[in-house]
Amino acid sequence: MNGANGATRSKRKQHPGSAAERPQKQQKAVNGKETAGQNTLEIGSVIDELLDVDEMDGEEPRVMASIADTAEWQAAIEKVVKNVVSIRFCQTCSFDTDAALTSEATGFVVDAERGYIMTNRHVVGSGPFWGFCVFDNHEEVDAYPVYRDPVHDFGILRFDPKAIKYMPVSTLTLRPDLAKVGSEIRVVGNDAGEKLSILSGVISRLDRNAPEYGDGYCDFNTNYIQAAAAASGGSSGSPVVNIDGYAVALQAGGRSDGAATDYFLPLDRPLRALRCIQEGKPITRGTIQCQWMIKPFDECRRLGLTPEWESAVRKNFPKETGMLVAEIVLPEGPSDSKIEEGDVLVKVNGELLTQFIRLDDILDSSVDGKVKLLLQRGGEDVEFEVKVGDLHKITPDRFVSVAGASFHDLSYQQARLYAVACKGVFVCEATGSFRFESTDNGWIIQTVDHKKTPDLKSFIEVMKGIPDRARVVVTYKHLRDLHTLNTSILHIDRHWSSKMRLAVRNDETGLWDFSDLADAIPQIAPVPRSASFIQLENAQHPAAADVVRSFVRVLCHMPVKLDGFPRNRKWGMGVVIDAEKGLVVISRAIVPYDLCDISITIADSIIVEGKVVFLHPLQNYAIIKYDPSLVDAPVQSARLSTKHVTQGASTYFVGFNQNMRIVIAQTTITDITAVAIPANSGAPRYRAVNVDAITVDTSLSGQCGSGVLVGEDGTVQALWLTYLGERSPVTSKDTDYHLGLATPTLLPVIRQIQSDEQPTLRMLSVEFNAIQMSQARIMGVSEEWIKKVAEDNSSRHQLFMIRKRTFERGDGEENAGALLEGDVILSLNGKIITRVSELDVMYDHEFLNAIIVRNCVEMKLKLPTVSADDLETDRAISFCGAILHRPHHAVRQQISKLHSEVYVSARTRGSPAYQYGLAPTNFITHVNGQKTPDLESFLMAVVNIPDNTYFRLKAMTFDNVPWVITMKKNDHYFPIMEWVKDPSESSGWKRVTYEQGKKIDGEGHDGINLVAADTCEDGGLDLEPAKDRL
Repeated sequence: MNGANGATRSKRKQHPGSAAERPQKQQKAVNGKETAGQNTLEIGSVIDELLDVDEMDGEEPRVMASIADTAEWQAAIEKVVKNVVSIRFCQTCSFDTDAALTSEATGFVVDAERGYIMTNRHVVGSGPFWGFCVFDNHEEVDAYPVYRDPVHDFGILRFDPKAIKYMPVSTLTLRPDLAKVGSEIRVVGNDAGEKLSILSGVISRLDRNAPEYGDGYCDFNTNYIQAAAAASGGSSGSPVVNIDGYAVALQAGGRSDGAATDYFLPLDRPLRALRCIQEGKPITRGTIQCQWMIKPFDECRRLGLTPEWESAVRKNFPKETGMLVAEIVLPEGPSDSKIEEGDVLVKVNGELLTQFIRLDDILDSSVDGKVKLLLQRGGEDVEFEVKVGDLHKITPDRFVSVAGASFHDLSYQQARLYAVACKGVFVCEATGSFRFESTDNGWIIQTVDHKKTPDLKSFIEVMKGIPDRARVVVTYKHLRDLHTLNTSILHIDRHWSSKMRLAVRNDETGLWDFSDLADAIPQIAPVPRSASFIQLENAQHPAAADVVRSFVRVLCHMPVKLDGFPRNRKWGMGVVIDAEKGLVVISRAIVPYDLCDISITIADSIIVEGKVVFLHPLQNYAIIKYDPSLVDAPVQSARLSTKHVTQGASTYFVGFNQNMRIVIAQTTITDITAVAIPANSGAPRYRAVNVDAITVDTSLSGQCGSGVLVGEDGTVQALWLTYLGERSPVTSKDTDYHLGLATPTLLPVIRQIQSDEQPTLRMLSVEFNAIQMSQARIMGVSEEWIKKVAEDNSSRHQLFMIRKRTFERGDGEENAGALLEGDVILSLNGKIITRVSELDVMYDHEFLNAIIVRNCVEMKLKLPTVSADDLETDRAISFCGAILHRPHHAVRQQISKLHSEVYVSARTRGSPAYQYGLAPTNFITHVNGQKTPDLESFLMAVVNIPDNTYFRLKAMTFDNVPWVITMKKNDHYFPIMEWVKDPSESSGWKRVTYEQGKKIDGEGHDGINLVAADTCEDGGLDLEPAKDRL
């Protein structure tokens, strides 16, 4: 049927259909992955995949046609292929409808003298673009956008023609008039990642409505050409040529359900835009903010088209089978209250009109003027004068970054997609302080700090007046649900992201220019607050109920992803262990490292800032501190038990569920066993080892990630903590375990901290695994020792075997004084070891006298312990969008050899690191042939590399596979940044930026906002809320 799309459209606020039902844009996500977040190059084939180098340099272009091409076609193709380029690009940050991504597509030269390349708008993108083109002879040249159409799916890139030295570059002529039904065509482009593929097809129709792609960018108010060519990812922007070698259309999309159907954009409007650029004229674009659709005559009749008008149209346009019908009229736009959905367009300025191309002509030449429309509405003629607006003015060309997030005025694209008024402040990067409860995009800010923000200018003025660390009320709506006004309290970060920065598109240079709008207002000094704790109603367990006064809520925000930790925001309940000093113990799954902001909420009323005092290397807890002078509330120090609980003992479980509500149950301790959380091979991160874990007999334990176990006398017998586990290979989600940690384990450390001493722990660099006597006997343990085990521990007959050694710097392949995998520990310092807690003797001794069994031989060793002082990350570097630091403890727990002290921990989407495949868990060993054994040598090697130039990286994968890659540096969007731990700084860390080789304290002048850990990926998901939901 004329006008039918053949695929499910998303209209207004409906959710788009499934991916299988929707057509797809034909840009190729790198390495064939389907989403922007999965564009991870496989290391083993990184160079071949990136450059798409054929095995033989002289290989002829691959022809994928159903029949052998004639000599005429071969001659035409031979001429065309020299004009076709492969485009490798990054959209460096989220903007408007486009997410930050790395991808590849196709373009073709349309002006060889000036260096213009035609491609798709969804390739050029609406936001910052960074990319290059590779010609047929493998010459590479940088490409910069000079135009992206606000609506239609075409854009124009600029390159330097003088940079192409080894082949003549000619122009591919645009001939939109030669696109005809039945014409045989070829799609010449970078199909499915191939450097050059040639697909054949036949044009089947010229009057198809523009395909709908779902929530992202969509073309509209134009007809599309349909053909069967079966193009796939990477062919976006390919020229569609005829047998004479002319470009008759532009490849734009295709069906994703297996049907060999492709959609081409007519070249009428691209040709006009190109001519305007060539002549130095502005490309005027007019709009009346109304979307039209091609509807066949039978449907127009049902909408009220009279026979007289149908007859007149058919007489004037005998080949036409339909007319334009109003589909969406934007509220508050020029057409609002004049045009209605379902109106049939008959005349514009007195001219009968049935085609989009002529409508575009009239509107583009009438910007800031008026057009006269004659419409048919239910069989009646209606006539209006409608003002024509400037389409460029409602297409954002700037964004502001503040508090770790980015904002711009709502675009016409987004407004049309959801049929809303084209106004409001759109959150294009909902990160940092403005990371709302959903990872979905589409938030519109209504008010900030009780002040209305109808547009970007007013939003900037409001944000200028908000001091650092302030908590403000923000109201916002989602484009899909404008009925619901959401209200949240946000913690505004102006210290990790101190500058408010404006980015403005520059079509002369093809870059986005950055400028600083305002410095941060210093934090307002906190004042003491008073509060009282809740009292539990109908409390059947007074001892358990009293512990409520020892709980505080802890929210931790990590602005930079370090140590493989998968999330950037976590909350949990901490337990106050010293109210006078303000000491709180919390899980390390909540506070993983000290480059963070910690907010502590006391009695659900008082919010104070916290800082990290101590991080235990193995036992999954951290101790944080707040200023008790700011708290006027009856906070109670939890009384920690000095006795270990036993299996089968009765206890009270006091926990907090996901709704932060306290729950209490009397229960029984079901098991106490060594924690055995699997290592996460994909992204090593902190996990608890060599410590006992407690489980209890209540279903509440699985629902609560925080809490305590309380005895009859009110003492806290154990902390109930969240333990970060492995990532599921099926769901790609991280597993959390909820287990108990006996409080006697914590006491030695707590006592030192209470005495204002910094704990200096030592440890054995191994991971233990409990074994039963049947296994011990096979391992070579004597009957005498087995008898001693039974006498020492009547409840559990077990010993401990070395499961895995932790690699220590300076270790040789064999160390006679060290433990090896498979060793069985019998005793340490004369004490038989049958309980995990007895291994704690290692924390206080530089050497341990051990009796072990190795290879069935009993032997004595003097075991050296290692200091735990140097385990935490104290320096990190952001380079080309990758976060680098020393291999953290979890890496050394899983690896047998450190190849370098430069470890890739995370990377930012849309960055050079993403584009060139510098993935997390790699070690960088050389830069341009120069060894980089540590961060300092790496920094010295890369700081002086000129911007926008290539360099060589030699790296080693986690699995000991060496590889080499060339990368291009980008200082404009991704300057080198360094975070160094510095106690003299208020946040505990100092930030340094390197721009063009110059060192700048703090933030630099350029760069995408990288201090939003949400934009980094280590392969994980981050679904934690960013604020208090009201």
